Amino acid sequence: MHLTGKFCNTEGVDTPAVKGADGLLGEVERAEAALRAAADRAGAGSFEAVIEADQKIEPRDVMPEDYRKGLIRQIAQHAHSEIIGMQPEGNWITRAPSLRRKAILLAKVQDEAGHGLYLYAAAETLGVTREELTEALLSGRQKYSSIFNYPTLTWADMGAIGWLVDGAAIVNQVPLCRCSYGPYARAMIRICKEESFHQRQGYQSLYVLANGSPEQRRMAQDAVNRWWYPSLAMFGPPDSESTHSAQSMAWKIKRFSNDELRQRFVDMCVPQADILGLTLPDPDLKWNEQRGHYDFTPPDFDELMRVVKGDGPCNRQRMAHRRRAHDEGAWVREAAAAYAAKGKTA
Repeated sequence: MHLTGKFCNTEGVDTPAVKGADGLLGEVERAEAALRAAADRAGAGSFEAVIEADQKIEPRDVMPEDYRKGLIRQIAQHAHSEIIGMQPEGNWITRAPSLRRKAILLAKVQDEAGHGLYLYAAAETLGVTREELTEALLSGRQKYSSIFNYPTLTWADMGAIGWLVDGAAIVNQVPLCRCSYGPYARAMIRICKEESFHQRQGYQSLYVLANGSPEQRRMAQDAVNRWWYPSLAMFGPPDSESTHSAQSMAWKIKRFSNDELRQRFVDMCVPQADILGLTLPDPDLKWNEQRGHYDFTPPDFDELMRVVKGDGPCNRQRMAHRRRAHDEGAWVREAAAAYAAKGKTA
């Protein structure tokens, strides 16, 4: 269990007046262990009751250690994805086809940076520091979404990312607004509102290209062809192979399984593609009257695992850029820390 508040207080524990340092430390450790065990027994029922009542767990509440660690893993991966996800689109800021498109893309990339900061702050409420999270990303111990390891080859990729990648993010993240952990759920409300705007902006950009010159239309179709299956893979492995989904759903961190969310995304995209006049690159995509959903070809999950493990088209490039940015920003962090320290002594 993760202990906070009154359950960490060891005042009043009786210890002999005369003890060696090792003996006294042992007494304190045993007393703390007894308190932790008591808190476990008292807090387990309370935690389960809150989850069962569909209410929110807050930072100072008693929670199982696995719940805390699972949240840190998920929120950190989400935060890292927002930060790394600035790179594929930031690559096109200087090459946007108009000043208007440049301003839109700048605003979007800035939003993604803000999302990362919200999420790092949410993770910090679980007892982990931002420095620890950053080090875990830079060392490769924590991951980010596989989708950001694919290259952006043309301007049409900006539209395809907005429509498909941000669209998949919305399907995946809107249920997180009802996550059982309060700080994460509240951060997701604002993030999802902004992601919805990003999705609409990307769709509009793709619509302009799809209804432009034959060359622009071909460029739009090519971008959709390349981003469709990586977007399907964003929902993770199939339910039968997902390591964390079952427990996350039991704790109401997640509300729907990977395969349920993937199906929702496909059902959403098909009519939108019809409006665009573009084709989704799946010859087996068709409506199943009996299921009430579209049948589709799943993504290559072996490819997903290779990319997650570091063997995607841009894994090394993305991490090299992130490490370089971290190193070059050291003077800013040092200056901020010195300014804060000066303020405390003034």
